[in-house]
Amino acid sequence: MTDMTLSSSAPSSTARADGYRFSVGETLKHAVLILGALVVLLPFYVMVSYSLKSPAEIMQNTGGFFGAQEAFRDEYCVKLGKDVADCMVTPVIYNYTTAFQKAPLLRYLLNGVIVTASIFFIQVLVALPCAYALAKLRFWGREAVFGLVLFCLLIPVHAIALPLYIMLAKLGLTNTYAALVIPWSISVFGIFLMRQFFMTVPDDLIDAARMDGMSEFSIIWNVMLPTAVPALLAFAIFSVVAHWNDYFWPRIVITGDRSLFTPPLGLREFKGDADGDNFGPMMATATIIVAPLIVAFLIAQRRFIEGITLSGMK
Repeated sequence: MTDMTLSSSAPSSTARADGYRFSVGETLKHAVLILGALVVLLPFYVMVSYSLKSPAEIMQNTGGFFGAQEAFRDEYCVKLGKDVADCMVTPVIYNYTTAFQKAPLLRYLLNGVIVTASIFFIQVLVALPCAYALAKLRFWGREAVFGLVLFCLLIPVHAIALPLYIMLAKLGLTNTYAALVIPWSISVFGIFLMRQFFMTVPDDLIDAARMDGMSEFSIIWNVMLPTAVPALLAFAIFSVVAHWNDYFWPRIVITGDRSLFTPPLGLREFKGDADGDNFGPMMATATIIVAPLIVAFLIAQRRFIEGITLSGMK
């Protein structure tokens, strides 16, 4: 009986040992992934660290991650004629307070929400019907249209920036929300992503909806839309991140109205001239701008991965 017990436990022990067998290939893969993660995270580490330090610690690169948090003299406060004792501030409080005081950061954040939400909403209105037609309808030239969609993915934004600006300028739309939203109302990436997802939806579901008397538009919004939530969340991450962080296009079309600045343009408020750059408040502003995106991604992470996975099944 004992021998049988030992013999029956031996395979499981061997299997367990085989499960933890060292592999040079897997180790190299994980080492590359860890190195890549460190490269990606390093700028965020520097950003958060600098937002907690005093100007002297930033320039000398001392104080560790959190800094010494020793009070220092605010030179701008002294220039205003205030008492030196009243101008002693703690680095973290100074950086984050200045981020809101020197620039209307809440207004910039609100502009970012308005612009990114408007762009995403219009992109969905356009992308869903287009993707449904390319995935489920049969019409002449469908493959050619899909080829044009793929071709448009290859065109960089910078190549068409000048014609777009001239068009908006002649229409008198520069320095408006429309100038920030209209050029991005059609997303070929969104059409492509949703088309790939709709290809995974069974045709029987659509045929059943048609037999129930539903129109094609009703099928899009009442049948396809609920099934496409994972893909929409994935697309939302791509769209919101791209346009929330966009500095290039807002810098071109928003030239005179400071109240229309988006969050990335707000960072320019801390770009110094004779007095130098105010890196502490600048990094604090960057941290505040990035934080909502990180929180949103962490909340929707599972759905995001699910949407990307399902979109590539066919």
